[in-house]
Order: sequence, then structure tokens, then C-alpha cells
Amino acid sequence: MDNRSGGPPLRGSAPSRRRRRGLTAGAITALTCGLLSACGGGSDGTTLVWYINPDAGGQAMVAENCSTDDYTITTQVLPQDAGQQRIQLARRLAAEDPEIDLMSIDPPYTAEFAEAGYLAEIPEEMQTQFSEQAFEGATESATWNDQLVVAPFWSNVQVLWYRKAFAEKAGLDMAQPVSWEQIITAASDNGGTVAVQANKYEGYSVWINALISGAGGEIAGNTEEGAEADITIASEAGKQAARIVQTLAESPAAPADLSVSNEGTAAASFGADDGAFMVNWTFIWNNYGDDRLGDDIGFAPYPQSVEGEESRPPYGGIGIGVSAFSEKQEESIAALECLTNAENQGINAELTGNMPSSPGGYEYPPLADIYTPELLDLFQASLDRAGPRTLSPYWSDISGGIQSIWHPASSVDDGTAEESAQFIQDVLQGKSLL
Repeated sequence: MDNRSGGPPLRGSAPSRRRRRGLTAGAITALTCGLLSACGGGSDGTTLVWYINPDAGGQAMVAENCSTDDYTITTQVLPQDAGQQRIQLARRLAAEDPEIDLMSIDPPYTAEFAEAGYLAEIPEEMQTQFSEQAFEGATESATWNDQLVVAPFWSNVQVLWYRKAFAEKAGLDMAQPVSWEQIITAASDNGGTVAVQANKYEGYSVWINALISGAGGEIAGNTEEGAEADITIASEAGKQAARIVQTLAESPAAPADLSVSNEGTAAASFGADDGAFMVNWTFIWNNYGDDRLGDDIGFAPYPQSVEGEESRPPYGGIGIGVSAFSEKQEESIAALECLTNAENQGINAELTGNMPSSPGGYEYPPLADIYTPELLDLFQASLDRAGPRTLSPYWSDISGGIQSIWHPASSVDDGTAEESAQFIQDVLQGKSLL
């Protein structure tokens, strides 16, 4: 999300000129309504409280749009960090707090909340509707034990951002897929950097997962077995991922802040004079696409872990769940249909850069004023290839285990994958603590 897994941190920078032009009269009206609480639907009685991840106002606008004569939807903002969002929600849900009605949930924690019984059941016909309208990856990340347990809202994906002048100087044909080895070598040989997310946080696990997925592997299997899941990070794919991390960390292409890098610092490195390549989420276009870098910013599919083999870019996003302890479950479940319809996905994307979870959302007209057709196509094609993180109720432990062993990136070597496999297994079985 990031602070997170699938979405950008809340930015201090102003939206790009392109994005400001993209705001429609309807969007501006809805923003005004949200600020003044003086228009749109809404009742004088029932209030649904939606706990949201921080953004630039998209979810608040959608809440306003979906308030009706029967209920008003209000928002409460969760912490910036995805892990802290999980902790705050989990603690309150464990206490069966009835004050949470709706909640924005990061994909890696969906299985955990569902397995714990924290999520109200979505009616079967609505599950079918949400599944059919969403991208396959969005549906997969919203599903646990063959049930859709949250409604897909937005779906984020990482692509490779690059500086056109640098790639040309390095002799790379960016019209063709490129590998991690190629971009690290090109940056190292020509005084550039490759920006990634490698701080000790969820974003680092996202990168490692993408490297492993792109090499044909996975971090864990048989996750329905819970703590007895098969930890497979020590496969050849895991070792290939470690080689890529080690290669970058030991190369001149590593940014000076590699060990503390996140989505925001990576964006700053990319915008510096020696910025060359960066993997990051869709929000980057709103930061740079029409402003500081002008025509020099390019975009391409996520780098290949193994040259010649299709990459599996990181998948992130948000699904909206209904609390099992809400006293207004019926109204909250009914609200899901409006909150996640194509138009509101589009409005949220327009304001935040967090892209829709459905092809229908991409048809929201203002998005064509913000993004080029080629970039919209790349986002959707990347979503089709994306590799979600392991769906497991124990993902937070698995991710914490990865971070403990793989951080800092400069410590990664040919034994890291096997060491992390053993450590994760020990954590899951209660033999070691994070």
C-alpha cells in the first residue's frame, strides 16, 4: 500500500497539473459536499463508520457519494503504516468492538481477518457480482476458503519507471522486456541508480515476493494448513531472488539510502540527477508524469527475475470488509455495492492514483485525461500478470520473518533464502520470536 503493500504513502507534494485538469465538475462538487456536509444523500439516523487507509480524499468522497436516505457513511482514518493499520483493526475486532462497520483491508491481511471470524459473510449473489466485475488478481486476493470475504475496491500494481534519456545513453531498448540484471548493469555502468523498496517493512517483502514469483516460485504453499504450511522460499526461485538483491546492494547502482528506502524515498531517488530506474506503484505518474521530469519519464513492464521469463509484478490494493461485530451489518453489506462500483472506483483513482480493481473502473472518463492510453494499458496488463503475496492467516509472521533475515539488503547472500525458510518455520511453530 507504504508504508504498505499496495499503495502509495500519503504525499506531501501537490497533485500534478495533469491530475488537476482531470478533476471533473462532479468530483469538485462531491469534494465540496464532503467538506460542508451540506449536500448529497444521508440520513439523520443511522451512521456507518468506515475505517480507511490514508489517502488524498478518495474514500471520503466515495463515502459521501454512497450515503443514502437510510444511512450516512462517515470515515475514520487508520495509521499510515499498513502493519499498524492491521494492528489497530485486529485489536478492536478481537474485542468485538461494534463501532467499526466497514473497513479498508490490505490484501495480505484478508485471510487472517477471515480466518479469525472478524468479517461478516457477503451474500453469495454479491460475491458472484464482485468477482465477475473485478480483475482476476483482485478476486484472488479477496478470497479465502473459496469465499469472497471482502469487496475489491482498488488494485495497485508496480511497473518499471525509467528515465528515457538515461536508457538511451545506456543502449537499452525499453520497447522490449528487460531483466533486473540488465537494468542494474546499465545503471552501474552509466552512473545511475535503481530505486526499490528495501527498508525493514512490508514493502521489502513485496519486492522479494515479486522476485520469487518472477522466477517461478512462491514463498509458501499449502497455506490452508495454517502454521503447518510448506515454507518454500529456499527454492531455486528464492535463491535467484537473493542473487538479485545481493547484486543490487553490492553495485554502484544501489541508492545511498537503500536500507531505509520505501515508496517515497525511492521516488525521491528517481527524481534526482542520477535517477535511472525505479520499481514503484501507479501513483508515480501523478507525482512526475506531467511535472518535474516532463517527457523524460518512461514506463515499462516490471523487470524479469530470469531473463526471457515473464515477470510477476507486485499486487497491492484494498478490499472493503464488513465487521462481524457491526450492529448495522445489513446496511453495511448493502453499501458495498455502491462503494465498489465502477464509477466510484474511478473517482477514487482520479483523486488518489490508486487504480480501479475492475476493467469497468478504468473506463471512468477523467482517467483518460490523467494517464496516457499506453500507461492505462500497461497497468491493466500488469494486473493480469501480477503475483499476489502468499494468502495465509499467518502472512504477518511470514513477512516479519523475511524482513528479519533479508534486511539489510547488503547482508543478503547465497545462504539467505535457506536461513529465512528455517526461521519462518520456527516462528510459525513457536520456536522463535520475531
